Amino acid sequence: MKTKFIPLVLACMGLFSVASAKDLPSAEVEERTIHRRAVEAMIWGMPAVTTDLMLQEMLTKTSSKVNEIVYWSRPVDWHNQTLTPNPDAIYFMIFYNTKEAGPLVVDVPPADEGIFAGNIDTVWQMPVEDVGPFGADKGKGGKYLILPPNQKDEPPQGYFVLRPDTYTGYALIRSNLKSHSEEDIAAAVRYGKRLKVYLLSQAANPPETRFTDAKDVLYDSTIPYDIRFFKSLDRVIQTDPWLTRDKAMIDALKSVGIEKGKPFNPSPKTVETLNAAAVEAHAFLEQMYEKGFPPFFSDANWAMPAWPALVTAGSSGYAETDIYPVDARALTYSIGYIGIKRLGTAQFYLISGKDHTGRALEGSKTYRLVVPPKAPTSQYWSATVYSRQTHALIKGLDRASRASNASELVKNADGSVDIYFGPKAPAGREPNWIPTDPKQKFEVLFRVYGPEKAFFEKQWPLPDLKEVP
Repeated sequence: MKTKFIPLVLACMGLFSVASAKDLPSAEVEERTIHRRAVEAMIWGMPAVTTDLMLQEMLTKTSSKVNEIVYWSRPVDWHNQTLTPNPDAIYFMIFYNTKEAGPLVVDVPPADEGIFAGNIDTVWQMPVEDVGPFGADKGKGGKYLILPPNQKDEPPQGYFVLRPDTYTGYALIRSNLKSHSEEDIAAAVRYGKRLKVYLLSQAANPPETRFTDAKDVLYDSTIPYDIRFFKSLDRVIQTDPWLTRDKAMIDALKSVGIEKGKPFNPSPKTVETLNAAAVEAHAFLEQMYEKGFPPFFSDANWAMPAWPALVTAGSSGYAETDIYPVDARALTYSIGYIGIKRLGTAQFYLISGKDHTGRALEGSKTYRLVVPPKAPTSQYWSATVYSRQTHALIKGLDRASRASNASELVKNADGSVDIYFGPKAPAGREPNWIPTDPKQKFEVLFRVYGPEKAFFEKQWPLPDLKEVP
C-alpha cells in the first residue's frame, strides 16, 4: 500500500512522472481525441440530430417535401416510431427550409371548429413561437411569417413575424380530439387541413397546400447510437449557420471529420471509434435518466422530463451568460421531440419509469394507476406507454394509451379512474387497460392538455403506479 502511494503523491506534486506525453503514440492520441470529442459532439448535437432524423424519414418514406405538410389521418400507432408521440391527437408537421426558398408563411385557422396545440421551432428545437389558443394568435388564427436568419428587408404588415436563427426547423401542430369516435377523428383532420403553407413570394395568389398522409408508414426516427448519428449531425452542420454560442464546437467537430463545406468521409478505423463513442454517450445519457429528473410531486416519482436549468435557458433562447445545460438538453431530446415557448399553457408533461417502491416498470407485471377525480384541465388528460429502451411506442401493440376523452373509459363512483398496465387485461378492466410487452421495461408519459392553476399548485397530486398482486 505504502509503496504504491508514494509515487502517486510525488506525481501529484509534479516531482515524479508516472507517464509523459512521449509515452503515448501519436496514433493513440489521435484516436483518443476523436473518441473524446465524438462523445461530446453527440451530447451537444442531440436536439438537431433528432430533427434531422424526423426530416429524413419524411423525405425517404413519404412523397412529402420541405415547406409542405405531412400528417397522420389517424391517431398514431406503433408504426410511428418517433420519440414519445401522442396517440390522443392528430399530428400535422411542416419541415421548413428558407435557405433557398426565402420567407415562408404558415397560415393558421381560428379555433372555431377545432383546437391546435402547436409549436414552431428551429432545427435545434428552440421554440420560436406557439400557435393556436395558447400561441401568438390566441385562437383567432393568423399568418406566421418565418424569415431566414439573413433577412434584411422589412417584412410586410399583417403577419406574426418569426426570426429563427437557422434556415431549417419544423412546426409540430396537434389537432386535439374531442373523443376517439370516428366522427371526432374526422373533424380533427378536417380542421387540421385548414392549415396553409406557402412562400411569401406567393402570398398574392397562394397555391393549394399539399398534404401527405403518413398513417401507414413505418416512420422510424429513433436515435441510432452509431455512425448514423454523426451523418445526421454533418447534414445539420452543412445546412445551417454556426450559432455564436456553439462556435467552440467547430474545432471539436473537425476532429471527428465534420467540417462545413467538406464531405464527411471517415475511414473504417474512425467509424469504429465513432461507434464506440456513441455507445459511451448513450451510457452517459442512460445514467442521467436513471438518476431521475426532479420530482414534480413530493411523494411520487412523476417528473417533468426537463431539468430546471434547461427550462430556464431554453425559454430565454440561452441568453443566460453563466449556464448552457447541454447535458440536460441532450437527455430531454433523447426522450422527446418538442419545443414549447409557453410551457404549461397548451399542455404539460409528466414522466415516470418507476412504481411506488422505486422499482423499474416491468412489462411482464401488471400495475394500476389511480387518476384522481376532477383533474385540473380544461381539455383532457392521457396516459401513454413507451418502450424504456427507445422512448417510442412499443412495436406490435394495438393500443398505447388511455385518455379521459375516451367514451368507453370506466370511472369509479367517486369520479376517479383506474388505468391498468400489463401484458394482459385484468378481468373486466379491458376499457381501462394499456398493454405492455412482457419482454421489456416501459415508461409512462402523463399528459395534461389545458392544465389549470390547481395542477401547478399541486392541489391535485397524481400517485405512482402500484403493482397489482
